[in-house]
This record gives sequence, C-alpha cells and structure tokens, in this order.
Amino acid sequence: MLIELAGLSVGQVYHAMIQTIIPRPIAWVLSDNGDGGCNLAPFSYFNGVCSRPPLLMISVGRKTDGSRKDTWVNIDARREFVVHIAGRELLGAVAGSAAELPHGESELTMLGLPTAAVEGFRLPRVVGPRAALFCEKYAIHEVGDGPQGLVLGEVKAVWYDDGVARVHDGRLTVDAAALDPLARLGGRSYTAGGNILTAPASAPPAR
Repeated sequence: MLIELAGLSVGQVYHAMIQTIIPRPIAWVLSDNGDGGCNLAPFSYFNGVCSRPPLLMISVGRKTDGSRKDTWVNIDARREFVVHIAGRELLGAVAGSAAELPHGESELTMLGLPTAAVEGFRLPRVVGPRAALFCEKYAIHEVGDGPQGLVLGEVKAVWYDDGVARVHDGRLTVDAAALDPLARLGGRSYTAGGNILTAPASAPPAR
C-alpha cells in the first residue's frame, strides 16, 4: 500500500503521521501565564535537536478557534518554560492536561497537581515526573499552513530524581527503566517501558 499525502486532508495527514512515527516522547510543558499562574500541556511533536547549544524542539499548534495555544503565547512572551518527562503513573494527568481551557485557567489547579521550587529558576517543576528540563526560548519559527509554532528551547539545566540518575567519574547515567517515560502512539494509545534493547558493542553509535 502506498499512500500519497498530497491528496489527503490536514486531519488525514495528521493521523497518518502520528500513527506511523511511533513511539514519540512527550514534552509535558509548564509555562508562565503571566498572571501568577502556570499552564501545563503535553506535546508529542518533540525531541532534542542540538547539543551546543543544548536545544530541544516542540511543535505547538492552534486552538479550535485558530488562536495560538497558550504554551506558544507564554513562551513567546515570557521565554522560560519547563519540559517534564512523565512516567506511566501520570498518564491520566498528562492526557487530562490536553484539555483546551480559557487562557489563564491552570491545568495544575484543574488536576490538583503540586509543584516544587528549584533553586536558581523562577518557574517550578511539577511534582511526580522524574526529570524536568529548564528551558529558555531560543527561537520560534512558524511552519506549515496552520501555521504551527516550532519552538526551540535552550536547556539551561536538568533536574533528576535521585532514583533515576547518577554521576560516576564525571559521566552522567540515566536509568531508562527507572525513568519509565510515557511515549505517544496514535489516537488515545500510549506506551511505556517495554523491552530495553542494547545494540552489539561492534555497532556504530546512532546519529
């Protein structure tokens, strides 16, 4: 079967993409609403893109009324944001935070999620995820016919739960099984854990 995407609707293309490019990591993004509260939303068009400077990317769409999503607005205006890597036990909260709320209404309040301050950073982290990347806006590019907001964030620091990371002889090791990150499949399907495979020592490193 060969499917030519040029002849499909935007919705059909979206569903083809998200059901094929799997699994995708989920960025659970906390951003500043500008009124003393925070927004929290999940994005699975997300990954790391550069090491010097350390950059990650999230692609943020629009609300049903065509306006920019709050995450896009907040990062553009106030620059700082926090990307959490949530584990399987937070699936309900991650999915629930995708609800479209009026600007200024916080998903943290709706879901009853606590936060914790992190020394040296203005924004807090959500309590529960075992890793959080503290970021600052590097650039936002509008792409596509939507358009989408392609947000590039510079990672300033990463907070880890003590149970998932250690440093030995100057080398950081993150325990993937302990991190147990959620990943997005198609529709309402997610995955976590599964078998962790190790490539043969003779294999070249992935690029």
